[in-house]
Amino acid sequence: MTTLAVEVEPGIIPPFSFVAPNGLHPLPIAPSPEERATRSREFVRDLYARGDNAIWEPAAPFYAALAEYMAESGFDYSAMGLFSRDEGGVAQCALTVATVKTDQTDPDIAAQGILAALSGNPYNDVRWLDLPCGPAVSCVRLNEIAIQPEVTNSGKQVELLTGQIQVHIPFPTGSYTTVFTLDTAATDYWAEFCNMMAAILQTVSFTDPAEAASQEP
Repeated sequence: MTTLAVEVEPGIIPPFSFVAPNGLHPLPIAPSPEERATRSREFVRDLYARGDNAIWEPAAPFYAALAEYMAESGFDYSAMGLFSRDEGGVAQCALTVATVKTDQTDPDIAAQGILAALSGNPYNDVRWLDLPCGPAVSCVRLNEIAIQPEVTNSGKQVELLTGQIQVHIPFPTGSYTTVFTLDTAATDYWAEFCNMMAAILQTVSFTDPAEAASQEP
C-alpha cells in the first residue's frame, strides 16, 4: 500500500490524505498540461505493464485529456482499480475523491444534514459512520443499466448490474466535505470492493503531512 497525500492549493482547501491500496492506478491529475503529459506517460506504462510503445503512445494523450477533465470538474483524485479474478480475467472499479464547499464548520452537524438529505431517496442504503477521522455518511446504491444490442457481442440487449459506494466526510478543519465514490460493474466482487473501501476510509486523515513530519522526533 502507498500513502497518497492529496495536494491542493494552500489556503483554499485544508489538506487531507489517505492510503490507497495496490491495484489502484491514479489518473495523472495535475495543474499544468506539461505535468499531465508526463504523468500520463507514466500512467499508461503502469496500467499496461505488458504493453509497448504501440499501446502507450496513443493511450497517453487520451488519459491526459481525461485527467484534465477530472481536474476541471473538481476531482482531487481519480483512479482505475484492476484486480485479478481467481477464475481469470480482471475485476474493475473506479474510485474518485472530490471536495465540495459546505455551509457547516461542525462535522457532526454537517454529517447529520447529509444523512437527512440522502435518506430521502428510498433507493439509497444510507448509514452513519464513525471513522477515526470523524463522522461520515455512506450511501450505497445498485443500478441496472440496459446495454443496447448494437454494442453487445450477442446482438441482444443486456442488463448490467452496477454498484456504487459513496462516502461523505465533513472536514473537521474547515467548511468542506470530501466525497469518496467507488463504482463497479463487477458486482460479483462486491464484498471485496466494500472491504477495500472500508480499509481506505480507516486511513483518512486531516492532519497536514508536512506539519506531522515536522513534529516527529
